[in-house]
Amino acid sequence: MDVFGRKREKPDASLAEDSAGVKFPPPFIYLIGLILGLIISRYIPVRVIPTAIVWPLGIVLLIAWIALWVPALASFFRVRTPLPPNKPTSALVTSGVFGITRNPLYLGLVAFYLAIAVLANSLWAIVLIIPVVAIVKVAVIAREERYLERKFGREYTDYKQRVRRWL
Repeated sequence: MDVFGRKREKPDASLAEDSAGVKFPPPFIYLIGLILGLIISRYIPVRVIPTAIVWPLGIVLLIAWIALWVPALASFFRVRTPLPPNKPTSALVTSGVFGITRNPLYLGLVAFYLAIAVLANSLWAIVLIIPVVAIVKVAVIAREERYLERKFGREYTDYKQRVRRWL
C-alpha cells in the first residue's frame, strides 16, 4: 500500500530476471578509470610515448573506436534490441563486427579510453586500463554471458565457441 492507501502493483519478477542485471552503466567504469589516471598524471606526470607518435597513435585508436562502435550500434538498432545491459535483450546479434568479437562495444571503449590516455600521454591512465577491463569482465561481461546463455541457450553457446570474447 502507498501513502494514500492504494494497493501497489508488484513489479513483474520475470521482467527483473530478463536482463543481465548490470546495475552500473559500463561506460562509466571506463570513465572513472580514465579520470583517475588523468588526475594521477596531473600530480605525478610520467610521459612514456614519444611526442612524434602521440597524435598518430591517438587518431588510429579513435578510428578503431569508431570502426567498432558504428557497426555494432547499427546492428543493435537493426534488430531493435536495447543497448543497456540492464534491459531485456530481444535478439542475439552474431554477424558483422559481432562475428569478429563478442564484445565490440567494450573493445571500442578500450580503444577510446586508450586514445584519450595516449593523447594525454598519461602512463597512469594507460596502466589503469588493466583493472578497468578486469572489472568490466567480472562485473559486466560475465553477467551478460550468463544471461545470454539462459535466454538463448545453445544458440549463444555455439556463438561463444565460434567467436572470441575480445579478438
